[in-house]
Amino acid sequence: MAQTLLIADLHLLAGETDKTNLFVKFCQQHGAKADKLFILGDLFNTWLGDDLSISAYPCVISALKNISSNTEIFVIKGNRDFLLGAEFAKQTGCTLLHSPYLLTSNNKNYVLIHGDELCTDDKNYQRLKRILQHPLVRFIFLHLPVKTRIKLSGQLRKKSIEAQQYKSRKIMDINQNTADKFMQKYPNADLIHGHTHRQKAHNHGKYKRYVLGDWDVNRGNAIKIDTQLNYLEIC
Repeated sequence: MAQTLLIADLHLLAGETDKTNLFVKFCQQHGAKADKLFILGDLFNTWLGDDLSISAYPCVISALKNISSNTEIFVIKGNRDFLLGAEFAKQTGCTLLHSPYLLTSNNKNYVLIHGDELCTDDKNYQRLKRILQHPLVRFIFLHLPVKTRIKLSGQLRKKSIEAQQYKSRKIMDINQNTADKFMQKYPNADLIHGHTHRQKAHNHGKYKRYVLGDWDVNRGNAIKIDTQLNYLEIC
């Protein structure tokens, strides 16, 4: 029976060995046995371009490459690692996907996204996202000197942390009306996403919405699809 695994929001940091080791263990014990592995964004806490960041995560790159010969690995970029590029895909054996992606598994359809596009109540975040992820802005950023990229990234991250302190949980969650409108395009599918870190299965009548949680240094989570869909605890 074919098995598909989905994860999101690991927010791996260069030099953070405990969570990195947990991910490597996951790849060896679970990822290598799956037919497909989907990473729905924010595998990395920050990604400053392939030329700069690949060398900072040798264990992660190696772990993905090691299982890619038997397991198809697909990556949807998140809001933290939207600068993942072709060299990352080449060195890991991963395939970078456009979002949304429609997955069919055992005659069931699932729409896969990172999830932040549904958080439309957070208008400041959506405005900043449109600016940062504009193709021209991405091009300019990737051609800046290394020190400048590191400095700008640190400043943006600091402002983001400060802004979150004043935002309500409702604002940082998905907007249900936005999700319902989005899923009208996929009448015979369920939705799987990350970003909000609020692991839970929601039944919205016409569709189900499965939310992946984030990972800490001791524990993570995945969704496993084989004969049915279940959450899988990683520790």
